[in-house]
Amino acid sequence: MFTFQVMGGKDIRAVIEKSRAEIVERVRDTYLAHHRGETINPNSYFLRFPEKPNARIIALPALLRGEPGTAGIKWIGSFPDNVRKNIPRASAVLLLNDFETGYPFACLEAAQISAARTAASAVLAAQELHGSRSAGKVAVVGGGVIARTILEFLHSLGWTVDRFAVFDTVPAYAGNLAHYADSLGYRGEVAGTLTDAVTDAELVILATTADKPYIVDKATFGPGQTVLNVSLRDIGPDIIAASHNVLDDVDHCLNAGTAPDLAVRKFGHRGFIDGTLAELLLGEMTLGDGKPRVFSPFGLGVLDIAVGLTVLTIGTETGHANEVPDFFADVERW
Repeated sequence: MFTFQVMGGKDIRAVIEKSRAEIVERVRDTYLAHHRGETINPNSYFLRFPEKPNARIIALPALLRGEPGTAGIKWIGSFPDNVRKNIPRASAVLLLNDFETGYPFACLEAAQISAARTAASAVLAAQELHGSRSAGKVAVVGGGVIARTILEFLHSLGWTVDRFAVFDTVPAYAGNLAHYADSLGYRGEVAGTLTDAVTDAELVILATTADKPYIVDKATFGPGQTVLNVSLRDIGPDIIAASHNVLDDVDHCLNAGTAPDLAVRKFGHRGFIDGTLAELLLGEMTLGDGKPRVFSPFGLGVLDIAVGLTVLTIGTETGHANEVPDFFADVERW
C-alpha cells in the first residue's frame, strides 16, 4: 500500500518516446475532465527573486479525480539565463499523492513531462484550430527544447509538413532546430527574420523565453492562420483583440502578464476571448475564417498530473520505474 517509486530523466524519456500518441489522448481527456469540473486546479504560485528578475520557480498543485484520485504538485524552475551556459532553461520534479491517504507515491523528473504536456496540448490545439494534420509551411519562433518537443509530437501524430521555417534571435539555435526537422524527415530552413518565418505559414508556433510582447504589428498574422502562443507573452494586445482566442482555462490565463491578460487590461473586456479548447473539442464553439486563430495555453497543473500518471503506469509495466524500499519510516500509528 505504501510504496514509493522514482523515475529519472532517462527512463522518462524512454517512455515518452514510445507514448506520444497516448499522451496526447490523455491530455485531451483531461481537458474534458477539467471542463466537467472533475479537477481542482488552483492558481500557480510564482517564487520570484529580486536579484534575478527574469527567473522564477513555480508550484503547480492540482487534483485529478477518478479511480484512483491523484493529487500532486509540479515544482518547476525557469531560469532563462541558463541558455547562455548551454543549460536547459527549465528543470522540474513532479510529486504524486494518493487521494485516499494523502501519501506521496512517486517522484518523477518532470522537465520532460512538462515539455510533453505542453507539446501535447499544442498539437491537440493545432489539429482543432487548423482542421487537419497537414500543412504546407509551419513557422517556428524559438529554437529551444519546447519547440523541439512540439516537432517530435507533430511527427509522432503523423503530421505532413512541406517545410518548417525556423526563426530565433540566435541563428545557431534556429539552425539546430532546422537540422532536427530534417532528421525527422521534414525540410527545415532558417528564416532570416520573423516576418520571413510567419509569412504564408499556415501554422505558427511561438516557443520563446520572451517576457513581454514584441510582435505588435496587426498585419503579422493573417485571416485563418493558426498561432500556437505557447510562450504566452510574445503577442501584443492589439493583435489578440483582433483575433479569435482559444485558451486552456480562461481565468488561469488572464493573469501573470500573458498576452490575453494584457489585452483584457488594455481594452477592459473579454469580448475577444472565444472560449476554451475543451469547448472547441466538444463542438460548443465555432471559429470563423476572417481572423487569425490564437491558442494560448497557460499550462494546467492537472495536465502534469495526468501525463505523469501515464508515464508512471507505462514505466512500471516496462521496468522503467524504481521502487524505493522503506521510504516511509512509519506506516502504522502504533
